[in-house]
Amino acid sequence: MKRRNMLVGATLLPLLLAGCATTPTPMQWYELTSEPPEAVPSPRPGDGAVWELSGRMQLPGALDRDTLVVASGAAGVLPLAGHRWVAPLRDSIPIRLAADLARLRGEGLVWPGPAPAGVGVTRRLRVEIDTLVADQTRSVLRLRARWWLSDTRSTTTTPPTTGMADFGIDLPDRSVDTLAAAHRLAIWRLALRITDTP
Repeated sequence: MKRRNMLVGATLLPLLLAGCATTPTPMQWYELTSEPPEAVPSPRPGDGAVWELSGRMQLPGALDRDTLVVASGAAGVLPLAGHRWVAPLRDSIPIRLAADLARLRGEGLVWPGPAPAGVGVTRRLRVEIDTLVADQTRSVLRLRARWWLSDTRSTTTTPPTTGMADFGIDLPDRSVDTLAAAHRLAIWRLALRITDTP
């Protein structure tokens, strides 16, 4: 019995040591930068309505992870090993979207929810992102989103103003850095479309 245990141990020891000797994939970190990826247009003259962006933004499950992913097959996603977001997208997308909307509408006109005490919110914005993923070949990042803008002053059951965006961001190369930067550009362009909501 002892001899058999020694043989098994002697056989497994090199395998265990080989497993420990392999170097892990170096981790690369990416973030949705605070600066807009394109020139900021002058704030549009508007109605002066103060918007509150709901902090509870619906995101697809693939974005609820810290690893960057691309589409795989008809309905799957493939995590990119060794490539992670510094902050989870479920946290960083609402922050970036609120900041972009504030840049586009004007200072003090957009607040992430809940708005600070004393801010007179007149419209509530709720956003759901249905898709934000690159295709399998990493040639296009697709964003599909819906939003609802409701008037907080309305005493009747006025339906909210709705909007939808469905667009692609062309990826000039297959690098993960380009893919991460395209996520930021997609959020910026979504903000541009939302600000066009009447």
